[in-house]
Amino acid sequence: MTVGRTIVTWGRLVKFSHSVFALPFALSGATLAASRHGITPGKVLWIVVAMIGARNAAMGFNRLVDQAIDARNPRTATRELPAGALSRVSVWMATLALTGIFLLACFMLNPLCLAISPVAIVVIFGYSFTKRFTWGSHLVLGLALAIAPVGGWVAVAGTFDPIAWLLAAAVLFWVAGFDTVYACQDVEFDRASGLHSIPARFGLAGALNLARLFHAAALGLLAAVGVVAGLHPLYWPGMAAIAGLVVWQHRLLHPEDLSRLGMAFFNANGTISVVYFAVVLVCVWLA
Repeated sequence: MTVGRTIVTWGRLVKFSHSVFALPFALSGATLAASRHGITPGKVLWIVVAMIGARNAAMGFNRLVDQAIDARNPRTATRELPAGALSRVSVWMATLALTGIFLLACFMLNPLCLAISPVAIVVIFGYSFTKRFTWGSHLVLGLALAIAPVGGWVAVAGTFDPIAWLLAAAVLFWVAGFDTVYACQDVEFDRASGLHSIPARFGLAGALNLARLFHAAALGLLAAVGVVAGLHPLYWPGMAAIAGLVVWQHRLLHPEDLSRLGMAFFNANGTISVVYFAVVLVCVWLA
């Protein structure tokens, strides 16, 4: 396999395009911190490097841990590891290299980033085991991605702040909501395999209702960010647009018809994260 094909295959393995879910929130945290502490192009670069390293290392580790499960699930049996397109050795090497890149980026940012980086690694890697023992795994995934805005803030400010924690809590519930929706397509497999998820525990209707509650909590917390940070009034039309996307996403789904789940999962949520970052960026610039 050529180097180019290997890189493309790795990108499919870790779903590199899904970086759009977390990276904009890391940059939102950095932007909010920059409004008070300033920022340099170098910091922006290392924040992006840290996010790419951490997110894709976590995905590589997840694929390694779940290889046997993925092989048994008809939906995931064609993934690169079960299908033999990549070897476990090569995925381990890439995962370790990306972890090293993440640690290097934290070192380049500031001492606090480096000090908390082991905690981030434990959380983002530890998520991969949670569906074996708790239906709360979706909330743990939310916690893993919630590290992004806190990391973005700390990278710029070198300290923690309530604004960053509010944004992190919003990301936690936002991710838990859309991951609950995503898990609906594996409900029968999870039950048969003894795996834990909200759809397997509460059924499809219960799962979609909980996803709505999670997303309502996320919207409330995003509103709190606007209030506590004193953002420009333009923040509120932006929040209305995001709320509209959330409502649209849930209107696509029904317990007896999940045919539009892919559109709800990727299109809506990828758009939400990018729109939110754009709103924050404009609000800070206008202020």
